[in-house]
Amino acid sequence: MFTMKDVCKQVNMPYETLKFYCNKGLVPNVKRDNNNYRIFDENDVAWIKSLICLKNCGMSIQEMKEYLDFCLDGPSTIPQRKIILDKKREELLGKVSVLQKSIDYIDWKQGFYDDVLSGKTEYISNLINTSKLNN
Repeated sequence: MFTMKDVCKQVNMPYETLKFYCNKGLVPNVKRDNNNYRIFDENDVAWIKSLICLKNCGMSIQEMKEYLDFCLDGPSTIPQRKIILDKKREELLGKVSVLQKSIDYIDWKQGFYDDVLSGKTEYISNLINTSKLNN
């Protein structure tokens, strides 16, 4: 069994976040020790790691609760869970596409700057008149 601090270290989560998740009911069936402190087993830790992933996917607390409720209902709700995950996956792919376009722009701009610095390309700007600079 693990204490809250043990779990926080193991999953790299702030103590306050784990406490918040527990208080919101996102960690079901939390057990207590003789001093009434929360304790966690391996299954709890695995679920907390899943919560971190769901949060990183952009799920709100409400969406995580909905997903958790389906999980607690057992295998009959797998189709509903797949729909939730498919939706998040599509959202993430859209973000990846935007990020890749940004990375491509930066790579292009860095190449342009390298070419200007090496004298291979004349400097041009969309912001200032460069005709005076290049003479």
